[in-house]
Amino acid sequence: MKKLGLALAGVCGIALAQATVAQSGQSGPAPQGDRAVEAAFDAGISSQDQLDWLRTMSSAPNHVGSPHDKANAEFMLARFKEWGWDAHIETFQVLYPTPISTTVEMVAPEKITLGGQESAVPGDDSTTDLSNALPPYVAFQGDGDVTADLVYVNFGMPEDYDALARRGINVKGKIVIARYGVGWRGLKPKLAQDHGAIGCIIYSDPAQDGYNDSDTYPRGGARPPEGVQRGSVVDMTTYPGDPLTPGIGASAGAKRLGRADASTILKIPVLSMSYGDATKLLSRLGGPVSPASWHGSLPLAYHIGGDGAVKVHLAVKSDWSLKTIYDVIAMLKGTEHPDEWVVRGNHHDGWVFGASDPLSGNVAMLSEAKSLGALWASGWRPKRTIVYTGWDAEEPGLLGSTEWAEQHAAELKAKGVIYINTDNNGRGLLGVEGSHDFQHLVNGVAADVIDPETGATVAQRQRAAIRVGAFDKTGRMNPATLAAAEKGGDLPIGPLGSGSDYSAYLQHLGLPALNVGFGGEDEAGGVYHSAYDSFHHMTTFDDPGLRYGAALSKTVGRLVLRVADADTPPMRFGDFADTIATYLSEVKKLADDRRAEDRLREKLTADDAFRLASDPLKPVGGPAALTPTPHIELAALEDAVDRVKAAATAYDSAYADKGGKLDPAARVKLNAQLRDIDQLLLDERGLPGRPWYRNLVYAPGRFTGYGAKTLPGVREAIEERRFDDANVYAGRTAKVLDAYAARLEAATRTITGK
Repeated sequence: MKKLGLALAGVCGIALAQATVAQSGQSGPAPQGDRAVEAAFDAGISSQDQLDWLRTMSSAPNHVGSPHDKANAEFMLARFKEWGWDAHIETFQVLYPTPISTTVEMVAPEKITLGGQESAVPGDDSTTDLSNALPPYVAFQGDGDVTADLVYVNFGMPEDYDALARRGINVKGKIVIARYGVGWRGLKPKLAQDHGAIGCIIYSDPAQDGYNDSDTYPRGGARPPEGVQRGSVVDMTTYPGDPLTPGIGASAGAKRLGRADASTILKIPVLSMSYGDATKLLSRLGGPVSPASWHGSLPLAYHIGGDGAVKVHLAVKSDWSLKTIYDVIAMLKGTEHPDEWVVRGNHHDGWVFGASDPLSGNVAMLSEAKSLGALWASGWRPKRTIVYTGWDAEEPGLLGSTEWAEQHAAELKAKGVIYINTDNNGRGLLGVEGSHDFQHLVNGVAADVIDPETGATVAQRQRAAIRVGAFDKTGRMNPATLAAAEKGGDLPIGPLGSGSDYSAYLQHLGLPALNVGFGGEDEAGGVYHSAYDSFHHMTTFDDPGLRYGAALSKTVGRLVLRVADADTPPMRFGDFADTIATYLSEVKKLADDRRAEDRLREKLTADDAFRLASDPLKPVGGPAALTPTPHIELAALEDAVDRVKAAATAYDSAYADKGGKLDPAARVKLNAQLRDIDQLLLDERGLPGRPWYRNLVYAPGRFTGYGAKTLPGVREAIEERRFDDANVYAGRTAKVLDAYAARLEAATRTITGK
């Protein structure tokens, strides 16, 4: 589901964690005995295997409910069993709407029929027969049949509606057209609906993934004029998974909400559109020319519309039946700690062929499973149980992974050590996001995997990219990240928001999680969620020969092996402590900046500056008056962060000194103390307005969707001017961090015996 900028995530300043250069702690390079295991594991990884599996699995449309989606699940099950895993398929019954009919047409100033299936591309045999593919649409929109004036709303984010309001433009009773980008897809129709729109079109502008980036497919990898990005618009920022069974597994006998009562399903009809079709609408819009920042790369003036010049007819009718989904679950049982689970997953469903998203990551996971199976056959046994999972129905809203997590919540909270996720994989730099107590482990693995293009280690390429990026002044550079790259220290990883199958494990159950992949040099974004995400595109423009597929297998395989076989989970807590201290500094700066902005707004309004500065022929009014930002009660949160920093420093030092010498009883006690420590970051009351999200350190943003919000209860409350909530959640976040620090202090006493 998630379109990842993996070459940047956690590398070139998007990660906000404070880099820690010190090398103390128990993770890092594998002990010599484990090196032999990892070498044997590497020997079992084959790019040719991955190419063969990818060709098979992407040979037909594999959307949820399709015959090929089920066939892919059965194919994976057969492979796991062949390789010696204890494997089965677990099914759930989920709501998944599929289109019966879709209509989008311009009815004024002239009638033009738009939409429809993508056309075939010369040289890509997969696209010659799309008869079994679903047409371009978005899942979990609200069916309807509407005709109205069209209004262009840029990316359709809150600030865009503020800009419209300042120009006296209201979308109530209108159909809006928004371009993909900036915020998650589902926020665009949700915000349109909240502002009174009766329909929404989302189109792909070439400024985001078309000819502005590269030659279009098939000459290059970028989105051609007829390419359409499908997707889900279910309100995942409220809760992911089956809309009818929030918080419980969608088993056959589960108690379900009525569709009208499911808060994550939208109320207005929505369709996605190509930029070829969007050009026909946008080129005819009247009204004022939009702000310069709203202009994409189409050869036209971007007008806002709303003046009646363009009317659109939009209609969607869906089949809202329950569909069976197929989660593949495979296990290798641990010998010493069978009730401690290392869980690794990738989904297998796609929007059409899904060669990049998700099957590039899926076949890498199969490579790992085959190699681990060979190790098992040779007599190797992991200390902890390894659980590999092939999720179904990720694309509609993380359904398969969420339902399994909710169905097995008690067992996962009792046994889960970590969840490691991949999704679409590309070519380029390693990117990792996730729980910062495993940041040092990630860096140790990156230092041991060879980049297939350069022969350097993955870590060396990352550091080189950061240093060159700083020299070229490309992107936003975190000074701590640059310092770590220059000095050879650990590189920070990014925080996790949403957009793939880790969400239920990290943000609902409290398991630490990592999301891993390569990217930045591929062109998969140009065919994201379209019929052109095919085997031909993947092996021509994204990862020829799947060499980075093999690199992904070797990276994730090491993460799995090092956690599964460690005497104690390889966590370093100073990285987490430094990270949350950085997040707190950001929250404090946010509040300070908002207060300064509020004072300036009030002064400009009092001086009539907005009216005087506005072009009289193109009037733009002043911003709406807002409640001034007060000082937030952050003292308890500051104290809690300080306590975590002190506790983490003491633990890391004690483990570095004595961790290798613990007697068996102390080791058992320590492991028990650490296994569920991340669950202490949960507050069972959840976040304001969305109690399913319980993690008070990491969450997807309400108005970013995929993008993470850190210390979300406090940060978002300040951003949204819910100042009472900000004070409440500062206290609640302090409480969970105090509990985390207390557990670390107890773990340190276990090590030192004091």
